[in-house]
Amino acid sequence: MVVFRLFHSNPLASALTMAVRRAFSRKHIRHYGKNPNRGFCGKPEPAEGWPRRVVSGLQPTGELHVGNYFGALRRCVQLQQAGDDVMLFIADLHSFTSHQRAGELQAHTLQLAAVALAAGLQPERGALFVQSAVARHAELCWLLACLATQARLAHLPQYKEKASTMKEVPVGLLLYPVLQAADILVYRGTHVPVGADQLQHLQVAAQLVRTFRHRYGDAFPTPRALLAEDGSDKIRSLRDPNKKMSKSDPDPKSRILLIDSDDTIRHKIRKAVTDFTPQVTFDPENRPGVSNLVNLHCLASGLLPEEAVEEAEGLTTAQYKGVVAEALCAALGPVRERAAELRARPDFLRDVLQHGATRARARADAVYNCVAELTGLTSPAALRPERSGILR
Repeated sequence: MVVFRLFHSNPLASALTMAVRRAFSRKHIRHYGKNPNRGFCGKPEPAEGWPRRVVSGLQPTGELHVGNYFGALRRCVQLQQAGDDVMLFIADLHSFTSHQRAGELQAHTLQLAAVALAAGLQPERGALFVQSAVARHAELCWLLACLATQARLAHLPQYKEKASTMKEVPVGLLLYPVLQAADILVYRGTHVPVGADQLQHLQVAAQLVRTFRHRYGDAFPTPRALLAEDGSDKIRSLRDPNKKMSKSDPDPKSRILLIDSDDTIRHKIRKAVTDFTPQVTFDPENRPGVSNLVNLHCLASGLLPEEAVEEAEGLTTAQYKGVVAEALCAALGPVRERAAELRARPDFLRDVLQHGATRARARADAVYNCVAELTGLTSPAALRPERSGILR
């Protein structure tokens, strides 16, 4: 980070820098325990006086795996249960950085909505909706794109990694973090559940807030990261524990899908790559495969790593795989069954998404009216006075 390099010549500032680094070091990220509210960071005060609002999104590309469930959906449910106003959207616009088939996209959108509801999300307490149903995402993205720089966006590691594999790089891939910023700011989101690999994208959003504030005025809070405390953003591939679990991995045994049957879960865990040491220990640096199994056990059972290791005392890693598989089956089975019931009711799912979009549009319109006034754009409210009754 640039800020760390700027302070090297000042001893006091260097000490402060080291304190910040330690605060974000891996050893300060605690693991999920038996308290269900320990899956996310503690609830800080509202950012800069703005009402606290959590915004998160998931792409409807491919089948959801346990990383998506534990790292995103369940965290949103936990935050909502803790009293937060949670807006969860299905990020279909983001998915177009790769080729999408219309029929598959629609099916995956409804499947994601079904899983979100099955996981326990209560849309009446926030909003569950499809990103493209709220045009303000794209409109605000254009305004923010005019404040962003190509050099800053092209420097982001995720862009460089993905662009390096493409012969022709779509502009949408470069603007991906700007649309992410618009997703958050159009609702004046104050907090965003993210993994460590998304922190730089959130920093782009914060930078755009500062730039907008400097040029036009105060329209948005600076969004803050809600970092996972439970290891849910560090679930690894079952076949290559040096990589994160991913929808796009060509090996289907690398991930556990939410639609997988109990027998399939047991088979995939049994085939998970570990090492040649039979004892079960938690050492992510030196034993990533076994530690990944411990992490999955903790997430499924609400244990701390030391508690899981204590339970596994006397078991070989092969025997411990059976314990992990049963814990996952018990945690995921009810969600899978409820999601299947909801998926059989597509009209109900569409109604939920439509209601969520109506609520989201009202909130986004309120923010965009403010943006229009500050920037000198024609006010939407002035053109359409019938929409002045805004849900806040």
